[in-house]
Amino acid sequence: MAVIKNLIQTEADGSISFGNYELSAKKKVSDYEHEGNLYKVKTFSDITRLERNEMFVYESVPGTAVSHLRYTDRGMEFTVEGPKDAQITVEGESGTFYDVYINDEAHASQKASLGGKISFSVELANEDAVSVRIERA
Repeated sequence: MAVIKNLIQTEADGSISFGNYELSAKKKVSDYEHEGNLYKVKTFSDITRLERNEMFVYESVPGTAVSHLRYTDRGMEFTVEGPKDAQITVEGESGTFYDVYINDEAHASQKASLGGKISFSVELANEDAVSVRIERA
């Protein structure tokens, strides 16, 4: 996987990919249509953020590249890469418990915040890419 040169794109399997951690200055794409929703991505070396219909979906510090983000009946899944370890926050439902799996191994089980956010860290420094799956517990 590599950074997304277009900043956001639809993949052949219907998922989306976004983010470019190699940029030294912030770039964004607004009003990217995918399956009837409008997406907005802001990305560069320090942060990558994705919104859907003006609502928070994903954020990483520092910036990352995400491929094949898709929603499932229980949550979401994607693959992420970056030059260093990252703190990732994703959307969830307020008060709902979620299990986070990294490379198919249980990583954390947590309750989404009042704002519906789930946060976790991923070790990327020594990895090409890491698969993440987040499911309602």
